Amino acid sequence: MGWTTHEVANQVPDLIGYNLYDTDAALREAVRREGAGACDNDLSRYGARLGAEDVMTLARRANRNRPELEAFDRCGRRVDRVQFDPAWHQLMAYAFEHGMHIGAWPDGRAGWSVARAAYYLLHGQVEAGTLCPTTMTAAAAPALRGEPWFDALAPHLYSLRYDARDLPLPSKDGMTIGMGMTEKQGGSDLRANTTRAFPVGGGGRGAVFRLIGHKWFFSAPTADAHLVLARHDDSLSCFYVPRWTPDGTLNAVRIQRLKDKMGNTSNASAEVEFQDAHAVLVGSPGRGIAILADMAMRTRHDCVLGSAALLRQAVVQALHYARHRQTFGKALIDHGLMRQVLADLVLESEAATALALRLAGALDAGTSSPLEHAWVRIMTPAAKFWVCKRTEQVVAECMEVWGGNGYIEDGPMPRLYREAPVNSIWEGSGNIMCLDVLRALRRDPSVGRAFVDTLVHEASGDTRLRDRAHRLEGLLAGAEIEHEPRARHIVREVVLLTQAVLLLRHAPQFVADAFVQARIVAAGDVFGGGVAIDAAPEILARAWPL
Repeated sequence: MGWTTHEVANQVPDLIGYNLYDTDAALREAVRREGAGACDNDLSRYGARLGAEDVMTLARRANRNRPELEAFDRCGRRVDRVQFDPAWHQLMAYAFEHGMHIGAWPDGRAGWSVARAAYYLLHGQVEAGTLCPTTMTAAAAPALRGEPWFDALAPHLYSLRYDARDLPLPSKDGMTIGMGMTEKQGGSDLRANTTRAFPVGGGGRGAVFRLIGHKWFFSAPTADAHLVLARHDDSLSCFYVPRWTPDGTLNAVRIQRLKDKMGNTSNASAEVEFQDAHAVLVGSPGRGIAILADMAMRTRHDCVLGSAALLRQAVVQALHYARHRQTFGKALIDHGLMRQVLADLVLESEAATALALRLAGALDAGTSSPLEHAWVRIMTPAAKFWVCKRTEQVVAECMEVWGGNGYIEDGPMPRLYREAPVNSIWEGSGNIMCLDVLRALRRDPSVGRAFVDTLVHEASGDTRLRDRAHRLEGLLAGAEIEHEPRARHIVREVVLLTQAVLLLRHAPQFVADAFVQARIVAAGDVFGGGVAIDAAPEILARAWPL
């Protein structure tokens, strides 16, 4: 007589076969109101593609099979190649097919920053490592557009075809561009950089130089080119460093090793040395930090988007699990305290999405008004600080919803958890972001006033926000703005009030009211620890439709 010890029951199935866009009401609404509604159908198609089982499998493979360095070929020739799993290249091809590597179209396509933000937010929920080279390529094109030799790059930069072949650029259909700024001794202190550039001829913009030095973090080391910060005549300049030199030989950028990173494992990051590497001066001598600072506005926005993507995916995975898992005779989501925690997490996700897409809309508007310029200048570092920090906390809480199953590597939560901190660190840590916000408010008072006056005016329309808004106004008008230790507090207040105003203006009333009560009136120190969220069932149904 045969028997079994038990039957498998009450285990939650993998979340596959769903449309990431169609199930995200907050994202759909933000796309339409910020001016990219024309892309709605294509975003829906991409959302369905990303949710398919085969794409989820590609993402797992790309992160499980890490890139490997091949420094020499079998004959002993230096090749400095990085071998990726084919899944990486397929995911990169998806990103390029949807133009995520294009920060701004040359024809000024209406609503593109918003559309790109939505594609990026969807893609990042499935695989985050491929976002790094995509981001750097998108940020590099505007920095290079003013160079007289840009026309030779333009067809490759604006191509929708990802070309993984390691060949000189004239033989390729597309291209990627990376960045090289950080050195061992400097970190965020770029003025401590020691890599030096020596002119081959007379020097000046567009002239050829030779680089000698190193970079401690060199992302996407086998990209077709990198923008590199190097010292020239006691000032820091920006240089275009191609992988292949104009004579068709491999440039002297030697990969020392790949970084063994905690997360972001599908993407290669390296330590490199420049051994008389070929480089071309970008912009005027001494303008390196200014050029890279302009690029940072876009890369930092992508950090916000990448974190909002991780945040959304973690919340969706928690909701999916809680609806399927039975505990003490009912679904986990039907327990009152769990509903409270989940609803609080959803509020964080919706607020992050609204802020990220509004910032994308400001990028599309550019400097057309002081307010839009203020949004870009002030809210980019502010949002990067807050959304990236909150994502780390959200992912940890969502992992806990899964219990012990969330801590096991064959589930989705560990990869999200390891991925979460990188956006907070990359492109400037939290302290750098907060100090940058204060710097923007101090250096250009008209920009700061345009932003703060509008925020206070809109917040004052709600009695729950009015006092908080006027306290912020006082902080920014008084000596506190010069007091560095208060920077994080000030930025927190700026972001929370901005998110509250956005939700009051655009979200359903039950979402906006719950956010204001939870974040402004009675801020809890842990998710689910504030006031009771009476509208939890409606909030959860909106976040993840049955």
